Amino acid sequence: MESEEKLFIVKFGNRLRDIRLSKQLSQEMLANDADIPINQIGRIERAEIKTSLTTIFKIANALEIDVKELFEF
Repeated sequence: MESEEKLFIVKFGNRLRDIRLSKQLSQEMLANDADIPINQIGRIERAEIKTSLTTIFKIANALEIDVKELFEF
């Protein structure tokens, strides 16, 4: 993975974690609300995986935010 791409994925994961924590949600709570596996939230936040647009959409809906807010970093 190119360093610029990796940096983008790290920033996205950090942004997701920040929003989740600001809403006082655990990874488990967010995973349940978004209907995705709990380990996937952790892997996204740690920048271990790339995620799909569908998953991003589900996460944004579960957080009750616009998708674009996840990319404001």
